Amino acid sequence: MTTDETAALDALERLGLSNYEAKVFIALQTLGTGTARDVYRVSEIPRSQVYGAAESLAERGLIEVQHSTPMQYRPVSLAEAEELLEERFERERTQAFDYLAEVRERHDPGPEEREDIWSVNGVDHVSDRIEHLIRTAEERVVFGAGAPRLARESLREALREAAERGVEVVIVSEDAEVRALFEDAPVAVHAPPEVLRNVRTARMLVVDDRAVLLSVRGDGEDQEAAFWSESSGFATVLVELLTGWLETAVVE
Repeated sequence: MTTDETAALDALERLGLSNYEAKVFIALQTLGTGTARDVYRVSEIPRSQVYGAAESLAERGLIEVQHSTPMQYRPVSLAEAEELLEERFERERTQAFDYLAEVRERHDPGPEEREDIWSVNGVDHVSDRIEHLIRTAEERVVFGAGAPRLARESLREALREAAERGVEVVIVSEDAEVRALFEDAPVAVHAPPEVLRNVRTARMLVVDDRAVLLSVRGDGEDQEAAFWSESSGFATVLVELLTGWLETAVVE
């Protein structure tokens, strides 16, 4: 089996087909039309399994069956198959997330029961969390990064969008290259006060008066460990400390 065929097989399985169903479907793309014996010859699926997989594919609307002797199978058009699989995926996605939303609503703990601090690891995952928090901002965002690679394009775009909807956006970095990334953006840019400078610090984020994220560098380029908190007593105290230091630096 080629690398491309293995990738296609894996993709079809992720879309909901069993291993045998995916193999039969791929075999029929090669054959155009074929019997169970033909499918067995090109796919090495046990003949006893071809019939069950083909029957399941027919029930899904992905292949057509000619009730001759022996039975013939042929796939529907690729466009039709793609549409059917997309519809199935969307139905199952909606069903799963509707249920999860219902469970969360039923069991959502009160503020006093929530954990104050959460952690996230890896540069991309930390970036995802930062972008999500920025999109929830209503009044103010303060973002700091220790290197240009920690301010990816989608993150900079989230900051620009926040500024354009009226949120005050402040960028803080001792790295001149980072500050240069925001030269044309409608944001304020500052070097950090001495108290916030640390060679291990990677990123900092403050959103309104309710959320804060701080991260440190790892040993590798993609390694970063962050903790964040939102709508908690811990977040409130840390936000007050950080914004106090920053405001002092700006005044100076």
